[in-house]
Amino acid sequence: MEVYFFIAKAVIILLIFGVTLLIATYSTYAERKVAAFIQDRLGPNRAGPWGLLQPIADAGKMFFKEDFIPANASKWLFIAGPSIAMLTACMTSAVVPFGGSLDLSFLGIEELVPIQGIDINIGILFVFGLVSLGVYGVMIGGWASNNKFSLLGAIRAASQNISYELAMSLSIIAIIMMTGSLSISQIVADQDSFYKWNVWRQPIGFIIFITCAFAECNRTPFDLPECETELIGGYHTEYSSMKLGFYLFAEYINMFVSSAVISALYFGGYHFPGESLLAGVLPEGALGHNLLTLIGVGVFFSKILFFIFFFMWVRWTIARFRYDQLMNLGWKSLIPLSIANILVTGVVILLLNN
Repeated sequence: MEVYFFIAKAVIILLIFGVTLLIATYSTYAERKVAAFIQDRLGPNRAGPWGLLQPIADAGKMFFKEDFIPANASKWLFIAGPSIAMLTACMTSAVVPFGGSLDLSFLGIEELVPIQGIDINIGILFVFGLVSLGVYGVMIGGWASNNKFSLLGAIRAASQNISYELAMSLSIIAIIMMTGSLSISQIVADQDSFYKWNVWRQPIGFIIFITCAFAECNRTPFDLPECETELIGGYHTEYSSMKLGFYLFAEYINMFVSSAVISALYFGGYHFPGESLLAGVLPEGALGHNLLTLIGVGVFFSKILFFIFFFMWVRWTIARFRYDQLMNLGWKSLIPLSIANILVTGVVILLLNN
């Protein structure tokens, strides 16, 4: 029966990978539609009904464009840069619990199968480790291009990621202190009631985390590594074809994963108000359990899509920061604020336990 369990897990992993790529693909379409709506335009509307085939047309264009490598570029590192960026982006979603567990006893599988790639007890560290590695793809690509604009963008990306990863990590420590676990699934399980959502218990931590998420994803107003007005295209100035596509696609995958992590850590993940009442109405046994799980998956993805929209809304609403403003915000505001948040959380936990 363990063979069936591993088959079920493999299917879930492939589904998570496929959904990640699908949402990232259509995020490009959604971004153009959101931008068009905000700017009172139509957006893509020629490729297929309502322009729904536009991402496929864009992918075809990327595949068939000439793959050009500059003469003075470091060839293998030039290829490795976008590959690392794409690989680390795809791996991050492995530890995110996209739903509860499925009861597949009717297939002879005695264990409950969680809708999660892998549940490790250091899930948060896994996510931050891969996020830290992702910047190497940007740095290597910018340096290997042998272009001054690309190099400057890579330097900006490295310093920006170092600055904001500190504040982001410190904001998570407060949640770990309250939950007592580094496992993302355990943090989600701890938010089984609406009033237990960490956004209510850690509002300052949430603001710090989502601000740092914008900087980690190189999204406006923190898109200094690739800003067109100063650096042409930043670290991917010299890239074309699917190498450029990998960089652009990795950004949208990172946005999807960031939205999933925000939803899991602060908004209860797959939990939703009225969940216990609905559980009492649904039929007993495997059918009711699985229906509740699938509803939770739908709720989780609705939260993810909301935050993806929020990323896009901010991009077309707020102007880009200057570089000195970016650094000042990270080092002089967010890091001291996150440290203060840890101290206050520790004092509150100490008082409540006594």
